[in-house]
Amino acid sequence: MAMLPVYDSAGARTGEMEAPATVFSEAPNAAVLHQVVLAHLAAGRQGNASSKTRAEVRGSGRKLWRQKGTGRARVGDARAPSREGGGVAMGPRSRAHRQRLSQEMKRVGLRSALGARAAEGAVTVVESIALPEAKTRALRQVLQALEAEGRVLLVLGEPDEAVLRSGRNLPGLCIASAADLNAYEVITARRAIMTRDAVARLEARLS
Repeated sequence: MAMLPVYDSAGARTGEMEAPATVFSEAPNAAVLHQVVLAHLAAGRQGNASSKTRAEVRGSGRKLWRQKGTGRARVGDARAPSREGGGVAMGPRSRAHRQRLSQEMKRVGLRSALGARAAEGAVTVVESIALPEAKTRALRQVLQALEAEGRVLLVLGEPDEAVLRSGRNLPGLCIASAADLNAYEVITARRAIMTRDAVARLEARLS
């Protein structure tokens, strides 16, 4: 079983802990992870692109001129797709892009994402992160002490208003709670920092 380094909020290493197999998959399932991420991205699509068919555009349905005897090509009404201002043939319609996934697939996807990050050595456990007040500088100092740069995922056991307010101005930082963490947030971060409480709550959620 993989071991995860444990630090305090000052950046001093206090030890290490075993990565629970129920949280960090030792054999990530790439196929399920791909499907889970695809479903997450699809759920974010608005799906409001829409066009009108020839039955919906404004205009008369009267034939523009008689079929024969004019010397001109035969033609239908002004709402035909071939005419300017007419309807759109086979155009986009409003629809939902959501994909239905089972809860087990979501759990496997999250475990696979966390397991892949742990295998890369990109997961760090911190004893706790407690800020006396909401200050961006205070949270930045904690991240600097942990040598966390770039796209960083900070996972808390439960939402902390001071941490959330302190981190919203830090570029590249994503803050999530153990109850709401998803696979997409894990794989898009270069580094994952988790509190001990977050690991325990994830173990209870994914077991």
